Amino acid sequence: MKILSNKQLYPRKKLPLHHELLFLGMMKLNLDTFSGISKPIYILEEARLRRNLNLIKDVAREADVEVILAFKAYALWKTFPIFREYIRATTASSLSEARLAFEEFGSKAHTFSPAYTDYEIDEIARLSSHLQFNSLTQYARYHERVRKENATISLGLRINPEYSEVGTDLYNPCAPGTRFGITADKLPETLPADIEGFHCHCHCESGAETFERTLQHIEAKFSRWFSQLKWINFGGGHLMTRNDYDTMLLVDVLQKFRQRYPWLKVILEPGSAFAWQTGPLVSQVVDVVEDRGIKTVILNVSFTCHMPDCLEMPYFPVVRGAKHIAQDNHHSPYIYRLGGNSCLSGDFMGYWEFDHAPQVGENVIFEDMLHYTTVKTNMFNGISHPAIGIARLDGTLEILREYGYEDYHERMD
Repeated sequence: MKILSNKQLYPRKKLPLHHELLFLGMMKLNLDTFSGISKPIYILEEARLRRNLNLIKDVAREADVEVILAFKAYALWKTFPIFREYIRATTASSLSEARLAFEEFGSKAHTFSPAYTDYEIDEIARLSSHLQFNSLTQYARYHERVRKENATISLGLRINPEYSEVGTDLYNPCAPGTRFGITADKLPETLPADIEGFHCHCHCESGAETFERTLQHIEAKFSRWFSQLKWINFGGGHLMTRNDYDTMLLVDVLQKFRQRYPWLKVILEPGSAFAWQTGPLVSQVVDVVEDRGIKTVILNVSFTCHMPDCLEMPYFPVVRGAKHIAQDNHHSPYIYRLGGNSCLSGDFMGYWEFDHAPQVGENVIFEDMLHYTTVKTNMFNGISHPAIGIARLDGTLEILREYGYEDYHERMD
């Protein structure tokens, strides 16, 4: 008996091109209103991206450190040619990210994973310039195998200083019972001969003052091993492109650390800092509903699908032309919750005060939606996924990626 596959039983019917492509050609953008945009899209603004990259490059040069891109926050590989003008390397947390680093960025990755597996470790080793182990047991299991696959790889251990000022437990890598890193009491006085570095990640969208305080704990617990190392990676969460970030303090702290330990190469691997404030998610109003005096604007995007950190973190996004308020204020006629278009009952946030009654078809613009969005979005409910575009320096919108039924179909195969 011949067994037919699903594809044979249910052959894919290719839709006409105009049904699958939402944006055709290139258009000039009004970056204030995004008028002319009628379907959801993430828009990266090249000018803002280059502003961030210039600042990061300046910090790296002044502090004599290396700053690399963490894919977990941003992985739009079609923009990597821009990044390569400013930085040389990236960090990966999986085989797929390591492949992306090698195949699309053009360099081997600085790789960390909480747990490597037998079926991926060899390829990860071949694609990595640096590889950090989360535990001594993972090191014991794989270090010889890794070095056999890649004789030039530099191995490190993730350490846990048992101190972090991250306020949300979901994002706190040093919370009691953490899965991440080795505490000082578990390290031998003499490190294994092939361990060349430490990796320490304690931050999440943190300031330079936080890093300065955290560094005191790192040194107090782990500096006695520094003479045995060649490099130290202070991880991500250094939000140096935020307007109120004290970059001069960061440079000063790093310079003084380098003076104390001049043989140590210092690496930072932020993700959000690269994509911070580089562009919005543009959505549209599709309906306005009301229940018990609560008015909700229904959008053609979803918080749970397209802005998941808003619900996970949680945080309230900035909406252009609207003011977020702590609670419903019935004194204003233009107060609305914002609701997504998924079947999840909690796919909404509120309340926002507008200066008018939102109308079907008008744009609702969510600011700062390029980091931790496109890497975390999903296709729950099969909801149409926003396109991804880049506003070039001349204001022209270039579409990097569009999504259609085929993308949903293939994920379910």
